[in-house]
Amino acid sequence: MQSTDNHTFFAPVTYILADPMTYVLTGIPGTEESHVWISIPFCLMYIATLFGNSLLLFIILTEQSLHEPMYLFVSMLAAADLLLSTTTVPKMLAVFWFRAGEISFAACLTQMFFIHVSFLAESAILLAMAFDRYVAICNPLRYTIILTNSVIGKMGLAVVTRSFCFIFPLIFLVKQLKFCRTNRLPHNYCDYVDIARLACDDITVSIWYGVATAILVIGLDAMLIAVSYGLILRAVFQLPTKEARLKALHTCGSHVCVILMFYTPAFFSSFALRFGHIIPGYILNLLANLYVLIPPMLNPIVYGVTTKEILKRTIIKSFAKVKIYHI
Repeated sequence: MQSTDNHTFFAPVTYILADPMTYVLTGIPGTEESHVWISIPFCLMYIATLFGNSLLLFIILTEQSLHEPMYLFVSMLAAADLLLSTTTVPKMLAVFWFRAGEISFAACLTQMFFIHVSFLAESAILLAMAFDRYVAICNPLRYTIILTNSVIGKMGLAVVTRSFCFIFPLIFLVKQLKFCRTNRLPHNYCDYVDIARLACDDITVSIWYGVATAILVIGLDAMLIAVSYGLILRAVFQLPTKEARLKALHTCGSHVCVILMFYTPAFFSSFALRFGHIIPGYILNLLANLYVLIPPMLNPIVYGVTTKEILKRTIIKSFAKVKIYHI
């Protein structure tokens, strides 16, 4: 601006993008030279996830004898795992292999929506599975009466509805933000907190809503699961024989493993973010990537190996395919 006394003044300029068109995913900052090598285990884990969960779904849906509550919940978990990994991993690999980190604002919000919906859905499914094990062990005579196909269908609908209702406001809150900082996201996928931090608005409401959702939903689910297993253990130790107790505990073994694989990284990630100033950023980023890869890959392995019926059906189908091939 030119003044009347021939002195020039420059006013600071803030560039505000009310609706940013494109974000750039940078991968894992600090490891750019190793992106190709990092992508190899990521790709192998994704292939294993696709194969394992697809096979699990196929076996459960095609075998009439597996149309029981426990296996129907396992199929829901497999579907959620496929949604979570397919929403994130292909873009990760594109960033690693081709440096194709560009993603539109709409696509970024869509990816963020499905990531968080899948996360909440898995938590709710694990809670439903804990209830299934509670009824099977503590009230076995009424198991088929309580957990009918109609009830399971309604529980599945409730899982989807609850996840949508909690996550949709996050999308609304992000769309209301004004963006005036860089459009580069130091990540492999669009995360709610990372996007919100790029805004020049006050994001207190957005952050507190995300924190409240995590505490209220995930924390409540974890607490109810713990209560369910407390009641299960009490019932198990009241059984008359050691064999009966071991059999009852065995039916819960795979579910407990899956619970630990899901909630342990979640709580560790929250702890790491709280003390992120003492943990290198690339480690936090790598852990966040592994979290969307490892549980979806291991869940079908855990259920396939520890569940006798699924393992038996898998072996039968494998032998049948081999026989047909040789014929």
